[in-house]
Order: sequence, then structure tokens, then C-alpha cells
Amino acid sequence: MISHRIALLSAVFALASVQPAASARRTSQPTPAVVPDDSIIQRLIRQRIELGLNAGMVVGVIDPTGGQHVYAVGRSHGPDSPNVDANTVFEIGSITKTFTASLLAEMVQRGEVALDDPVVKYLPPDARLKANGRDITLLDLATQSSGLPGMPANFHPKNPEDPYADYGTPELYEFLAGYTPPRPPGVQYEYSNLGVGLLGQVLARRAGMTFETLLDQRILTPLRMSDTRITLTSNMRRRLAAGHNRDGDEVANWNLDALAGAGAIRSTANDMLKYLAANLDSNSRPLGRALRSAHRTQRPAGTPNMTIGLNWHVLHLDSSEIVWHNGETAGYHSFIGFDPARRVGVVILSNSATSVDDLGFHLVDERSPLHLPPAPPAEVAQDTALLERYVGGYSLAPGVVISVTRTGTKLYIRLTGQQRFRMFPTSDSTYRLNAVDAQLEFHRDASGRATEVVLHQGGRDMPAKRIP
Repeated sequence: MISHRIALLSAVFALASVQPAASARRTSQPTPAVVPDDSIIQRLIRQRIELGLNAGMVVGVIDPTGGQHVYAVGRSHGPDSPNVDANTVFEIGSITKTFTASLLAEMVQRGEVALDDPVVKYLPPDARLKANGRDITLLDLATQSSGLPGMPANFHPKNPEDPYADYGTPELYEFLAGYTPPRPPGVQYEYSNLGVGLLGQVLARRAGMTFETLLDQRILTPLRMSDTRITLTSNMRRRLAAGHNRDGDEVANWNLDALAGAGAIRSTANDMLKYLAANLDSNSRPLGRALRSAHRTQRPAGTPNMTIGLNWHVLHLDSSEIVWHNGETAGYHSFIGFDPARRVGVVILSNSATSVDDLGFHLVDERSPLHLPPAPPAEVAQDTALLERYVGGYSLAPGVVISVTRTGTKLYIRLTGQQRFRMFPTSDSTYRLNAVDAQLEFHRDASGRATEVVLHQGGRDMPAKRIP
């Protein structure tokens, strides 16, 4: 039953997908001296908008001279909404993890914490964190090698459209008290939203304030990032771009509670350029030294050419390095990366969940190839009356129902406890999903009414009978 329940989760609850090797593979050409020129960058962005892969996108670039450039294409909401620009607000998802790392580095520099401090030192007296071999340290959390899972097992959202909103500190401590890591910390890289969310919690406890207040006082205010927050001001809310899933539908914003340190921040391209510039300049005041220490390689990160500093991933290719992270929520995708030696940096904010990682790597280093996703295939026209025959519930497993609903001429699928996805017709009885690699096939009786749907995903055929 569990395998059925997680069949679509990779597209629902992942705050980031850190898989750089394919998109960042490069040829052995000489190191380019500059980023692509303005016309090329505009064309690359516009191409994605015109193909329907992204609703709106803002790209900020820092060139080797320190010059800053912003490129913006697309809409913040629907067809008649304003264009996105450098002050449009986006969710940045797991790029938040680099801010949590920046806090850790800043607090280490102040002498408030040490990287080898055990996490339990900063938990409440009645909270428990089981260990395997030795205590989990702050460094283990910041290098994705704590042994904690990607997500806690007691993560059961009341609202799948805003899944993290009701996962609070009591739920977090409840999970930790009952979980024993399968391996000692520091042994294996395993990307964990839970681990970095916990890191944000313990840093805030050490400082005696909320995570958002700590973030504002130690990072955002010193860098004059007034448009970067977790809780939006009324002015920022007016400039918030609507998120779109990979189907192109608007989706709800995400709000994070206990795991805020893993993905709760919203920001603008102008503000993110300030953050990027501070990370590129190790002599910048007041945070340059602390930020640079977060980039320093600490441990391996799952592939031969990648290591991890404090939440920042470091891609080692040829004779250069790219320090980077990406972010994804239900309706947004983001990328930040820079080459410290060439002093080139890029930030990309998009209000669509389609990945922009390949574009980010390419703009940092032109030798990184683009992997433009194919445009969605043309839809097959369908009779509206036929659509209504598919609407209903289908039992996939005990307690797991596939619900098919209709809005106008569009059909949607929702698994129990998950958000809905649009179904795109490929014939009068078969559909595909854009959000994940899955297909649906309806079986009908003599009257044309659907009696069963088969979910094809991951090489499996999973039939689900209609519920009377």
C-alpha cells in the first residue's frame, strides 16, 4: 500500500532535486571569458516561455567585471497580468537551505556554535534525537549526511495543496523521538528536507528567537535584502507571481512551519543579486568571510564530481568549480550558481515548476549544454459528454483512491492525500500526466461509462476499479 501512496509524491513534496551531473556535463573547450550576450540570454528565456514550459522567468547575471544584468520575460499570473520584472516576488524553495547554511557559518564565526556540536545540545530538555554510533552534529545536518530521511514518516498534510503548513515543531520532535537512523552520521550523502529544517530550528533556539527573526537580523538586514522574507509584507504580496505546476495550472503557495529552514523563503531577482554578489566577494562586509566558509568543501555529495560545503553543492569539472543550489515548490523553480574563480554568477526565478537548472549552468559556463524539455504534445479533442463518464472515484489500494474530477473541458487526477494533476488526452480513453511520467487508461462498459482506470507508472500497471 505504501508504494501506491508515494507513486506521485516526487512531484508533490520535493523542495529540490539536486541532480547536476547530466545538465552540467561540459566539453573540454577553453574556459569562456564572459557570459552569453544580452540577445542570446533573452532568446533562451523567451524560447521557454513560448514553448509553454514556463509562465514567467527573471534571470539575474553578475559578469566578471561585477556588472549586474536582469532579464525578464513572461507573465506574473494569467495572459492579462503584468509582466514579471526584477521586483516580482517568487518562492525560492530549497535555495533557502543556503541561507540556513549562511546562518550557521555566521554563528560559527561569532563563536555561538561549532560545526562539531551535537544537535541534542540545542534541543529542548524533553526532546530526543536517537543516534547510530555517534551523535548527529550540526555539520552532519548541513552536509546532508545526518542519516535522517528526506521527509519524516509522520508527514500527513491536511491540505495537499499546502503540504508543509501544518507540520509543526511538536510533530517534528515526535518523529525524531521515535526514529533511529539506519547508519552512522557522516557516512552517506542523503538529501534531507527534514535535516535542514531541523538545523534551522536548532540555530533559532540557540539564538533565542524565531528562525525568521534570526534570518532577518543576521543575513537579510546586513545585506539590505528588504524584499526577502518568509512572511510576506502587504507590498510583497501585491508583487507575488502566481505559481504554476508543470501542467500550466495555477497552484497554491506553500507555507512552512517547523521545516522553514529547508524551503520557506520568498524573494526577488534584485534581492537575490545582492545575495549572489555577497557570496562572490569574500571581502564584502559584513558577511563575506562567513559566506565564503559555507562554500568550502566538507564531504562528498553522491556523485564523483560533486561535493558539498554547508548546504552549497560544489560541482568540480575540468579546472573550475561551480557553487550552486536549486529550489522547487509546487509552482516555482529557481537556481543560483557561480564560478568563484571567474567571478560569474547567475540567479533564475521562475513561477513554473519546470526545471531551469540546465539554463542556470549554461549561463554560468557556456560549455554546460542546454537540455530543453520537449514541448507538450498537442492534445486530442474530446467530446465533453465523454469526459463526464470518467469522473468519479477508483480504488487503487485499501485507503488509496484515484479521484477524477472535471473543470470545464479539463480532467484532473488526485490520489488520496496528494494535490491534483491535470490529465492530457492522447486518445478518447488514454491520458498522460505532465507533472510525472505516468499514463492513465480507462476501460468502459457497453454504455461508455468507465468501470476501471489503469495507472501506468515506473514500469508498473496498477488497475483501480470504479467505486460505486
